[in-house]
Amino acid sequence: MDKEMDQELKWLEAQKIEISVDLFSASKQQLQFLGTVDRNRGLYDGPELERAIYRYNAYWLPLLANYTESSSTCQGPLVPPLDCEWIWHCHRLNPVRYKTDCEELYGRVLDNSGVLSSVNGSCNLQTENLWKRLYPMEPYDLDSDKAISEPVLEKRTTTYDLVSAVKRQCPFYYQVSRAHVDNEVFLQEAVARYKAFLYLIKRNRENSIKLFCVPTYDIDLIWHTHQLHAVSYCKDLTKMIGNVLEHDDTDSDRSKGKKLDTGFSGTTSQWEETFGRRYWKAGAMNRGDTPKPVTTSPYVFLGKKLPSKEDAIKFPEVEVTEVVLEIVGVKNLPDTHKGNVFVMFSKTQPDSLFKTERKLTACGERQVAMFKCGPTGELSFQLMSSESKTLLGSASLSLSEFLSPVTRLSVEKWLELTTPVQRGKAISLRVAVSFTPPTRSPTVLNLVQARPSLNDSSSIRVVDETETEVISLHMRNDNNARQVIGVKESGDTLVLATYDGCVWSLLDAKWSLKQTSNADGPVFEILGVRMVKVYYGRKLEYETKHWAKLRSEQDFMTAVEFSKQHPYGRAVGLLDLKFGSFEVTFI
Repeated sequence: MDKEMDQELKWLEAQKIEISVDLFSASKQQLQFLGTVDRNRGLYDGPELERAIYRYNAYWLPLLANYTESSSTCQGPLVPPLDCEWIWHCHRLNPVRYKTDCEELYGRVLDNSGVLSSVNGSCNLQTENLWKRLYPMEPYDLDSDKAISEPVLEKRTTTYDLVSAVKRQCPFYYQVSRAHVDNEVFLQEAVARYKAFLYLIKRNRENSIKLFCVPTYDIDLIWHTHQLHAVSYCKDLTKMIGNVLEHDDTDSDRSKGKKLDTGFSGTTSQWEETFGRRYWKAGAMNRGDTPKPVTTSPYVFLGKKLPSKEDAIKFPEVEVTEVVLEIVGVKNLPDTHKGNVFVMFSKTQPDSLFKTERKLTACGERQVAMFKCGPTGELSFQLMSSESKTLLGSASLSLSEFLSPVTRLSVEKWLELTTPVQRGKAISLRVAVSFTPPTRSPTVLNLVQARPSLNDSSSIRVVDETETEVISLHMRNDNNARQVIGVKESGDTLVLATYDGCVWSLLDAKWSLKQTSNADGPVFEILGVRMVKVYYGRKLEYETKHWAKLRSEQDFMTAVEFSKQHPYGRAVGLLDLKFGSFEVTFI
């Protein structure tokens, strides 16, 4: 049988694996839940975590056990308090230990059937009333100031180290919190890849192959989702491989040669040999360490009603997709060129995100290109001779075919090359490309000092990446107040800021800017319909990664927005003081 056909049949066989959970819908709910917990980071560590673990053991598990044993206790679904649900979440992500603990403490595995997540909203009234009847001295919602007074009976307490389990799960949300992860096509493909991941494990068991299989983050999200349905997970995996599959999250060292590194390399090789598809996937790879918080205390949102957005300055909305590209192989090369070729790739319609030509080997050592670009146009490939640097052939792959609208986020195929001189069989290039669903790209602006005039010595032009002027800024004095005036290309003028000697008022006093004196805190605070604080250095999503070139942190300032949705802040702008550029993630 042809190898490619055999690989495709194995993929189709993997998709027949039976899973008794709607993993697609459940994964969406898990993302929503993890986001809610992340906005309540007291549950990550300290007294609130200790109190949550106590309440989980003392109140939630007994209530769950009694309710599921006799559903007449409460009419309608149970809804755990957020803190108890978080501890329950982390406990279930060690499925073997959770099963053992439940059986030892309650005689059976406690499932989530008949239970709704606390993030579903207004469904918790019946559970809250039941809770009050059973535990009149303990509030339904977590009161972190309440002391732990009464002991929990030892026989009803798991000895599993839940504090460590929680701390291992805290960084996971950062890896799966990007906008594209919630996309329907991305999640559907993740479910298919999870089934293929289980298929590899099943085949390894059958063939006595010892390999520590390491998932990419899209697969891991679906794996977590499956484990959260404890009874279904036990039944599904026992039916497939004869026992409950362990989920080992105790090792986080990704250094070269360590268990995770060698396991991931082995999984990649086995996956690609088995299915003929690339394992690396755009938007599913490790993002690096979780950014350090700029504050340990959440911003208290006052619940102001936000006015309609005023487009004082309009910026073009630019979409971006992340791409992972690999040249898998070449066939029908003339004998004189075998093993001595490379590929130059570019976009037929260069954009502000990707406007260069890059090189990848086509034979020999494996290379993978990871880059960002606009989701339109075509990727162009030119096969070149290494020795003579002559063109052997060219081909292209349309991005719009997959991304406008999003229909498929990965493709691996042979491209027949158009060659200068056709001799014998056509040369073909096998390319593997994966994409993320398009999302809004940050707007990058540059500040350019304009030539001084007789009437204006402090004019600055604001231009985008194409050097198109967005607006020009002028400083003027008016009735003992200093003003920043913006002049649009149309000639319209705007008063962007006014300084009265004490405070800057921005956009007709809807915003105000003040300097702070806290040496360790923000340099400026911008107050208005949002709270924005400006810090020296690169913070949060803009933190320097280990591969970045070293530059002084004093060259940068980061604008961090605080809101109900982001009580611990999210980076919304980076100002490069040295080169006069400003990257804005929202306007």
